[in-house]
Amino acid sequence: MKDLYRLARTAVWLAFFGALYQELRKPDAERTWHGKVAGFVPYDFRVPTIERLREAYWNPDSDVVFSERVFGVGWAVNIPVAARKVAALVDQYADASRSIRASRRNSSSRESE
Repeated sequence: MKDLYRLARTAVWLAFFGALYQELRKPDAERTWHGKVAGFVPYDFRVPTIERLREAYWNPDSDVVFSERVFGVGWAVNIPVAARKVAALVDQYADASRSIRASRRNSSSRESE
């Protein structure tokens, strides 16, 4: 587990320095301070705004769980969508458990007859 933590931490630092390197390679006039490292990992070093925070962390109208982070490197979790998806999984698990228990009860009652 410790090795996995080190690997994740190293990946985060590599993405961070990759984003800085990518921006600093550009001429001053072309630096936007947001984009994607290696075309995959989003980064944003601009000053966060309330609207961007709300869009990333609290957008119940969206279906996207992971959105681009408001500041830094990586992804943000859209909390209402994540909660909705977790609730759906819990409901699905509860329904499956109920049907399994019901079928076990039915089969055990048949065996006792």
